[in-house]
Amino acid sequence: MTYALIWLPDVLEAAGLKVARVDGWSSRGVGEMGHVQGVICHHTAGPQGGNMPSLKTLVQGRSDLPGPLSQLGLGRDGTYYVIAAGRCNHAGKGTWDGVSSGNSSFIGIEAENTGLGEAWSDVQMDSYQRGVAAILAHLGQGEEACAGHKEYALPKGRKNDPDFDMAAFRARVREILDGTAILRPMIPALEPDAPPGSAPRPTLRRGAIGDLVRVVQRACGVEEDGHFGAQTEAALREFQRRHDLVADGIVGPKTWKLIDQNP
Repeated sequence: MTYALIWLPDVLEAAGLKVARVDGWSSRGVGEMGHVQGVICHHTAGPQGGNMPSLKTLVQGRSDLPGPLSQLGLGRDGTYYVIAAGRCNHAGKGTWDGVSSGNSSFIGIEAENTGLGEAWSDVQMDSYQRGVAAILAHLGQGEEACAGHKEYALPKGRKNDPDFDMAAFRARVREILDGTAILRPMIPALEPDAPPGSAPRPTLRRGAIGDLVRVVQRACGVEEDGHFGAQTEAALREFQRRHDLVADGIVGPKTWKLIDQNP
């Protein structure tokens, strides 16, 4: 079954954001959404190391709460991991702007952060704000339809996430929605450990073309036609899975390093 939030990755990509679709996302959920009215922002309270170390927990859940635990995970590098297109167990008991049906009415975003004073990087916060603005614009909502979990949850004080100023966050979302925000340039991530004498290599994903795509295809054992399509993405996910990487189908620094080691 394909759930209703099938539009999520397209909306985020149209906003210029990095998106990784987690295998099975379109049919993942604890049921169908109701009338979607906004977004609830969270932080994961996960480990300090890594880009999205909480991803497995967000997909599978915890011993006390079955997954998925949010529709979206936001990595420290600003990548959105699309986890589910259905209803997720992220909100719990609470209310925001008169709406108390949290899981059915709000999309959950779990941003990777320890919640123990870890600084939010500019790139992650910028992606957080842009992603929320893109979703709200698609829903025809203003910034007031975005709540922090700490604002939604009852009784008050039950939750402390996310640990940043939600009023300032919403003000920035408002500027993005109005088109008055001065935005950071969206610079593609470059491979820092390219072989000596070679140029830095860009992050590759579906839709890319060229000789670098052929390098990826050769490593993954598929036809070297230079077009990064569905077959190449599927083979790349399997390649990443075999080497214990997040199987996001995107060629970033860690995947390039593996390709160099497995020509």
